[in-house]
Amino acid sequence: MDTKNEKKSRFSKKMICIIIASITVLFWGVWMTFRVNSSSMNVNKDGITISTVQKGEFNDYIRVVGQVIPDHIIYLDAIEGGRVEERLIEEGAQVKAGDIILRLSNPLLNIGILQSEANLAYQENELRNTRLNMEQEHLSLKQERITLNKELIQKQRRFQQYSHLFQKNLISREDYLQSQEDYNSISEQVKILDERIKQDVQLRDNQLQSLNENIRNIKKSLLLVRERLENLKIKAPVDGQLGNIEAQIGQSISQGERIGQIITPELKIEAKIDEHYVERIHPGLLANFEREGKKYSLKITKVYPEVQNGQFRTDLHFISDRPVNIRSGQTYHLDLQLGDPIEAVLIPRGSFYQSSGGEYVYVVDEKEKVAHLRQVRLGRQNPLYYEVLDGLNPGEKVIISGYDLFGKNEHLKLR
Repeated sequence: MDTKNEKKSRFSKKMICIIIASITVLFWGVWMTFRVNSSSMNVNKDGITISTVQKGEFNDYIRVVGQVIPDHIIYLDAIEGGRVEERLIEEGAQVKAGDIILRLSNPLLNIGILQSEANLAYQENELRNTRLNMEQEHLSLKQERITLNKELIQKQRRFQQYSHLFQKNLISREDYLQSQEDYNSISEQVKILDERIKQDVQLRDNQLQSLNENIRNIKKSLLLVRERLENLKIKAPVDGQLGNIEAQIGQSISQGERIGQIITPELKIEAKIDEHYVERIHPGLLANFEREGKKYSLKITKVYPEVQNGQFRTDLHFISDRPVNIRSGQTYHLDLQLGDPIEAVLIPRGSFYQSSGGEYVYVVDEKEKVAHLRQVRLGRQNPLYYEVLDGLNPGEKVIISGYDLFGKNEHLKLR
């Protein structure tokens, strides 16, 4: 009897352990099911994009939109005011430097120029007359010097003769003294005249130098005055294409008024870049684009300091051949190189970045049944890839489409 009761008791304890273990397993399964369901959601696999993480060359570049514009625009302003008489070249035509585009007329300017020319001619003639009078005065002094010199020789000869005669008591003392006084007098007159001639030469040289300078200035002034008539012809200052002309025949143009422009043949590309890259953009960076199977290279030559509407402007010039049929106003998509290529772990670009900010991604298992949220660290980006700094390995699969509908669920069940 005792043996039967012991066996029965042992059986009861075993059953109790089994029941307790079953309850525990059941409770744990219910808890796990509740936990998983609270941080997971079902996702239609056809509505997402899955890509593979890879290792390869990361090209540090951005894609920007550039517009072709003239390198220089030369504006045409009316130097002299007047009435438009003739339009010789129409808008859009190619012009050479010196080509006459418009002819203006200005009667008042013509009259004023004629009066100025007459006045300048009169002054020039007066200066010439003054110079002639000075020459005549100089010649008169030279003639006077010749006459006095002749008289000096005569007086000197007479004085010498009288000296000999006076020594022999052949003439009176009065005659001798008279001849001496005449000789001394003429000698002093010659000295005074010589000094006068010397001063006259110096004065004449100074005055002639001044007069010649005045004549040169008058001629320059006359040339400038005549150029005002030439300014009534509106000419192309450089080679290029004639732009809009705001002048019609019969229209009155004021002095200094802008009437048109010339577009130079040289072209550049202006690109607007997001202010996010403002610290990385500087002159000398290279860019390129492809057109009709050919690659063209450019270089940033100027970075404008102003930021407007979240963008700043840059100028790029061709450093090699440019497209033959390039025209002002055309748009090109440029690849602007910011750094040298490097080996890196890469994720293809996708809209997931806008939702996660590059802080996490959903990693898909090998069977593509479940995706798990994982923290990552992304670096630079280009139009094709994001650079992975930490958190992913080559060969892993990630969802790169948008995460807006996923919330913060840690697991996605893919169906």
